[in-house]
Amino acid sequence: MNSSQKAVAVITGGGTGIGRATSEKLAAAGCAVAIVYSRSDVEANNTVEAIRAKGQDAISIRSDIADDAQVRRMMAVVVEAFGNITYLVNNAGITRQLPFADLDAIADDTWDELFAGNVKGAFNCCRAAAPYLRAMPDGAIVNVGSIAGETGYGSSLPYAVSKAALHGMTKSLARVLAPEIRVNCIAPGAVETRWWSGNEVKMRQLSGNLPLQRISTPEDIADSIWLLLTSRSMTGQIVKAENGQTL
Repeated sequence: MNSSQKAVAVITGGGTGIGRATSEKLAAAGCAVAIVYSRSDVEANNTVEAIRAKGQDAISIRSDIADDAQVRRMMAVVVEAFGNITYLVNNAGITRQLPFADLDAIADDTWDELFAGNVKGAFNCCRAAAPYLRAMPDGAIVNVGSIAGETGYGSSLPYAVSKAALHGMTKSLARVLAPEIRVNCIAPGAVETRWWSGNEVKMRQLSGNLPLQRISTPEDIADSIWLLLTSRSMTGQIVKAENGQTL
């Protein structure tokens, strides 16, 4: 099977953490993977090399997803390389660790930065990918939200609000892009990634008493993303992957 016959997955922030685990999961499942990054070039290229070392297909592309023109060019590069786009995983995101109750600590540029990265960037990718996804059977999008978007509590207030907006956009896009494209969202709780490096105590405080008594790994979330990409009867769903945090 050549690359143009494979399912092709675009994964933003695909070189680190949940993104890397998802890139490796989808490549192992037979997808050609396009890893999109903005700053993590070393990590993105290392992920590509690791995937290719297993005989699987991957490329890396630099793009600022908050810039619509860059996103459209990036999607065109993916199609030129692999022939189609079957899946989009909007994993790229940013946060700021701020005292949650200190409203005066929230600057205007914090709102702008988090909404540009976590909401506008995901929208730009969905819009640019939509014509290609519509042309494929079973085209699907998974947005990587956060349990903070459901509970209203997280690393910072603007982060929680931006993820709530992403969850709402998931439902709106599921309506707009149906019936050709399914759009779902995974809302992880605490995950062992570099985001929480040095803030592990805060992570465990935010998580509370977890019934499953564990913190998710990036591979756990990658498994759930693959489930959502391939579940043909699901769209517009916000699926919580948080070890029972919100029970």
